[in-house]
Amino acid sequence: MLRFFLIFLALQLTLFGINMLNWVQQHLVLPWTALLARVCAGLVTWFDASAAAAGKVLWNTQTGFGVSIEPGCNGIEACIVLFAAIVAFPERWRHKLLGLVAGFAAVQGLNVVRVISLFYLGQWSTTVFNFAHEYLWQGLIMLDVLVVWLLWVRAGERSRVPPPDAPPPALPPA
Repeated sequence: MLRFFLIFLALQLTLFGINMLNWVQQHLVLPWTALLARVCAGLVTWFDASAAAAGKVLWNTQTGFGVSIEPGCNGIEACIVLFAAIVAFPERWRHKLLGLVAGFAAVQGLNVVRVISLFYLGQWSTTVFNFAHEYLWQGLIMLDVLVVWLLWVRAGERSRVPPPDAPPPALPPA
């Protein structure tokens, strides 16, 4: 347990430090955030033609209201926490890779829902938007990280458990 915690902490510190580097922000984080805004705008335009994306902003072309996807709202930090937990956990690397890919998809998928919901909440009520942005969605994204990690851990345990009709393992030599 101590080994897991120390590796988890070291990986988070390292990844958050790398995330803060100017080069990483300019060449990875900002393009990712702009892509997130475009994906959200693309999904919203299926049922609302007034949505558009400009850089990291999802905005309504008719009302002018927009949400700017800032650091901490692009899902990268949540993915860092999840990635650190998966890599720190003692498991096969193939299973870790599967967890990293599926976890990234789960966190980013929920984050798209988050951004779109905040886009509409902000147009409806500033008070509700502020509560959902500052409290509700912050907790839900971290809960998503925890649930994804726990499901991943459980899937790893199941893959190591022999089926009920399997013969018992051979005893080691005396």
